[in-house]
Amino acid sequence: MSEKFSLDLIDKTFTSYKKGQAFDGVVVLKRDDGVIFNIGGKNDAFIPASDFADFDGIKIGDRFSVVITNSKNEEGLIEASKSLADALKMANQNAQTLRLGSKFSFVVSGVGDGLVSKMGDFKIVIPFAEVSENYVKNFHNFVGKQMEAVVTEIDKENKLIVGSVKMLQEQTRIAIEKNFWNSIFINKIVTGKVERIMPYGAFVSVDGFDCFVHISQLAYERLDKVEDALNVGDVKQFKVLKVDRENKKVELSLKALLTDPKTQRVASLSVGEIYDGEVVKLLAFGAIVKLENGATGLLHISNATDNQTKKIYEIVKVGDKIKVELLDKDEENAKISFKLTK
Repeated sequence: MSEKFSLDLIDKTFTSYKKGQAFDGVVVLKRDDGVIFNIGGKNDAFIPASDFADFDGIKIGDRFSVVITNSKNEEGLIEASKSLADALKMANQNAQTLRLGSKFSFVVSGVGDGLVSKMGDFKIVIPFAEVSENYVKNFHNFVGKQMEAVVTEIDKENKLIVGSVKMLQEQTRIAIEKNFWNSIFINKIVTGKVERIMPYGAFVSVDGFDCFVHISQLAYERLDKVEDALNVGDVKQFKVLKVDRENKKVELSLKALLTDPKTQRVASLSVGEIYDGEVVKLLAFGAIVKLENGATGLLHISNATDNQTKKIYEIVKVGDKIKVELLDKDEENAKISFKLTK
C-alpha cells in the first residue's frame, strides 16, 4: 500500500527550532537592517544589525553560531542572535577553566535545591547552607542579584558547578583581619564609621573591623551622652589609643585629635601682660588663679609677697578679684604661672 503524500510528513524531516537553541549557519544575504542567516531546515533566520559588534565587517558566506531568540517574525524568519551565541561560548569556556577553589561570579536566576544560575551550558548551584555566614530569612531575595562564590565541586561531564558564597566570605574576612592587624598600631590615625552606640561609648568600623571609643575619649568636656559627639553613620578620623592583638581589641580616641581648650586658652595669653583674675583655691605654697578667659595657673607665694614669713591666706582669699602678671606659660602642658601686681 502506497503512502499518501502529506505536508506534515515533509515538515517532520526538517529541524525544529526552539528559543534558546544554538545552531551553526552561514550568512546568505546582507541588508541594511541585518542579515539573512541559513541554519538548515526550511526556515532562514534574521539577525538585526544592532546585534553585531562590527556589522560593516560582516559579509555573505561568513559562518558562525547563533542562538534562537524568537519564533518567526512578520517576514516568516526566525529571530536569532550572534552576540548571545558568542556570550554562551565564552561562558562555556570560562566554566571549563574553573577548578576547585576557583572564584567566579554569577547572577542568581532562581531558587531550587539552593540558589541556582547558569554559566553557559553549566548549571550553578549554591546550597542553602553555603549562601551566607549570616542567617538568611528569605532566599528569594537573592534572585536577580550578582554574587561571587568559590567552586567546591565541579562535574564537567554533567555540566554542574557547586559553589560556596559562605566560604568566600570567610576567606575575605580572614584576609581583611590579617591585613588589619598587620597595619594597626598605637597613635595611628584611622578613618572609621560609627556602627553602634552604647551608653558608655561607640563601636566604630575601621576597614571592616570593630573598634571601640569610650565616651571619655570623645571630647575634653564631660558629655552626658555619646550622641552629643557621635551619631550612627558618622565617618570620622580617630587616633588609636590601645591595641590588644591577643584579644582582638582596639581602642580609639576622638578627643586626641581635638585641640585641648586648656591649650587654646593658654595659647591666647602673652607673657608680661597684666590680667584680671579670681582666686579659686588656696594651697600651702600659693594660690590657683582663674583668668577671665578660663585659663588657670599658679600664683606662688614667692611671687605674691617679698615677706618670706607670710602665708598665702594672709595675702589673698578664695573669691578675691586680683590683677596678675603672666610670668611664664607652657602651651604643650597647658600650664601658666603668675605674679601678683599692686
